Amino acid sequence: MANHKSALKRARQNEIRRLRNRNVKTRVKNIVKQVRTAADEQSETAASDLNAAKSVIAKAAKKGVIHKRTAARKISRLSKLINSINA
Repeated sequence: MANHKSALKRARQNEIRRLRNRNVKTRVKNIVKQVRTAADEQSETAASDLNAAKSVIAKAAKKGVIHKRTAARKISRLSKLINSINA
């Protein structure tokens, strides 16, 4: 465990950020799963789910929780999936 005052503060900050990042990552995983499920069921809500997913993924990238290229890749793959079922 940390001994210096600054190191203790850094440990507290890291823990708070870890929990926040975990929440955001879980949200991203759940929304991606929701879009994939809607695509499998050929659901009418797949397009609206895709828009919601794009927003959540972009926000996660903006906050630095996931890398911007990872976000772009996820959005691209989901868009490709939804476009293929609409075609």
